[in-house]
Amino acid sequence: MPQSTPAKAFVIGEALIDAVHSTDGHIQELPGGSPANVAITLSRQGADATLLTWLAQDARGLKVAQWLTDSGVTVHPGSWGAQATSVATAQLQDDGSAQYEFDIEWDLLPVCVEPSANVVHTGSIAATLTPGGPKVKDLLASAREFATITYDPNMRPSLMGSPAQVRDQVNDYVELSDVVKVSDEDLEWLYPEATFETVAEEWLAKGPSLVVVTQGGNGATCYLPGGKVSIASPKVSVADTVGAGDSFMGTLIFQLGARGYLGKSGQVELKLIDSATVEEILLQCAKVAAITVSRAGANPPWSTEL
Repeated sequence: MPQSTPAKAFVIGEALIDAVHSTDGHIQELPGGSPANVAITLSRQGADATLLTWLAQDARGLKVAQWLTDSGVTVHPGSWGAQATSVATAQLQDDGSAQYEFDIEWDLLPVCVEPSANVVHTGSIAATLTPGGPKVKDLLASAREFATITYDPNMRPSLMGSPAQVRDQVNDYVELSDVVKVSDEDLEWLYPEATFETVAEEWLAKGPSLVVVTQGGNGATCYLPGGKVSIASPKVSVADTVGAGDSFMGTLIFQLGARGYLGKSGQVELKLIDSATVEEILLQCAKVAAITVSRAGANPPWSTEL
């Protein structure tokens, strides 16, 4: 059994303002961003999390930074370079889901991933939007020798173009990764003619040890060499789904660290992970995601709530 290696996470990606438009016409500006939510999930559960992002020294940027700091996330000093802090407008639907429009700028200053990190995570807008996207990919490649790489495509079609335009980018990140988490909605958009299992097995063949497909209230399935593990989602009254996938992703990273599957040695151990351990991890991820959707906004639970 691998020894526990608590997550020391280096997360790369957008942190922005979510302008949330409720169905009753109410508008609220809240800090958010998929990778930022992952970093907060990790930190609230007790991990050491640093976020490399792209903020401006404006009121919105300072609000985002304070939100991150309040949850224990370290904002990397190389994060300050934007002309204006990005905004995502989220239109909430009657079922609690959200549709997004973006006014976003994404780039990175020349920085390095600290070798003390045992996991590097990215995904969503940061992985594909230029000019920052290629720089993110280079950072992940540079960290492969000492850190586990995790990735969540978290597609934003309104920003990314057609599926054909982004599939190659997604596959490049899959090849770099040890763990991929993807939603059913993302797979349906990226590969409308293929089954989830077909895509997951193709991605496994590219190098990852685990490919996890989440299906909201219908649970999640983890594909691993030689098999798959499925779990059901807890039944819960949904406030909205904002941040649900991110809290699942952050918990997945945290749980892998708690069981010794992060870092250079963890990359080797991850190839040998057993189905029972995967099931335990998925159940905890689903539990955290269920708490997140039960309350408004991206507000993942603290360890004391678990």
